[in-house]
Amino acid sequence: MKKTYVLDTNVLLHDPNALRHFQDNDVAIPLEVIEEIDRFKRDLTELGRNARQVSRMLDALRKEGNLATGIRLPGGGILRILLPVPSSRRAKPAAYADEQILQSALALARRRGRRVILVSKDINLRIKADALGLAAEDYETDRVDVAELYSGHTELTLSTELMEKFRQEGSIPCEQPALSPNQYALLHDAGSPRTALARYDADSCRLVALISAGDDLRPVYPRNKEQSYAVDALLNPAIKVVTIIGKAGTGKTLLAVAAGVFQTLDRKTFRRLLVSRPVIAMGKDIGYLPGDINEKLNPWMQPLYDAFDFLASSRPAMKDIRDLIARGETISVEPLTYIRGRSIAQQFMVVDEAQNLTPLEVKTIITRVGQGAKIVFTGDIYQIDNPYVDSMSNGLTTLVEKFRPYPLAAHIVLSKGVRSEVAELAANIL
Repeated sequence: MKKTYVLDTNVLLHDPNALRHFQDNDVAIPLEVIEEIDRFKRDLTELGRNARQVSRMLDALRKEGNLATGIRLPGGGILRILLPVPSSRRAKPAAYADEQILQSALALARRRGRRVILVSKDINLRIKADALGLAAEDYETDRVDVAELYSGHTELTLSTELMEKFRQEGSIPCEQPALSPNQYALLHDAGSPRTALARYDADSCRLVALISAGDDLRPVYPRNKEQSYAVDALLNPAIKVVTIIGKAGTGKTLLAVAAGVFQTLDRKTFRRLLVSRPVIAMGKDIGYLPGDINEKLNPWMQPLYDAFDFLASSRPAMKDIRDLIARGETISVEPLTYIRGRSIAQQFMVVDEAQNLTPLEVKTIITRVGQGAKIVFTGDIYQIDNPYVDSMSNGLTTLVEKFRPYPLAAHIVLSKGVRSEVAELAANIL
């Protein structure tokens, strides 16, 4: 049965292309939503950019017909603007927009024979709609089921003959059609307790041995099989996009930074190491910080400086790490705020805390990657400080699923904490 979806403001601000994702069903936008978008469009944030994109899209559609009577969407549905309905209830000023959106949706449901559904990312608005007898849903077009999230590795059992051949030659043909490109595997010997680690090379359809870092990443060494998988992906020149997800203390940031330092300072594979993270506070912000831009950013970037200081303890080339970062010639630590418009070539780029990014922000970042560059996204999808995304709709999980079929990308989930027994226990039980 054909349905009519009434969109809340937060849906359009989250995904400006949401209008195109309802197939042949009708879409209705309350006039109050347009007014809220108008208030957002002056912001210099991602929300402001999304608001301006929505306004331009509606203006382009307006040229094709009348928004009051309806304009046909590419999928076959009809887009209409709903005029406000007088409400008998007196709403508080802060809830006025929600009240108008609810009343417009209820009025439409009463006069239409088909099902009307309010789509909102606001949990409380969905609860109010349900209490008033109006169907309500979350916007789930870009959501990834965390329980089904691709882990990047699996386990396979092989015959003793194949295991021996793998140990001698470093690769064997693979007849596992379900494996994804660059998926990692723990190989079990069917006739003995012996195991081996391998990566599936989709181009040759073979299981190949992992790249061994040896002492190259000193003082960082892989301490479990997942970290060995991550090191292989970070050092493999054929893999251009690496995503690493793990809880606190699993070593995701330190491994990425160590691999970047080795390939930039030691191997000279890349011209520069660029490490960045979104400027989002955990908990209540402390307000504006004094000083120049470096002094302002220092509290946000301190976790990255901690990783560099740890590496510098065993690397003479990094003795003056702070000077290297200050000069920005071979190592640069920057916020993601000003990345739009840049072209990053011949650089090893690490984006830390990527779980706080929206899918559109991840797209903005990854489209900056130029020739000869490699980009690594690290994050913990259960530690999200951005109020506009969650574990299922953030840019990191979206990137993992979208890039899974492509040989230039690899993904690893780190599950075991290695920071300390205290950190591991806290991450598991708190």
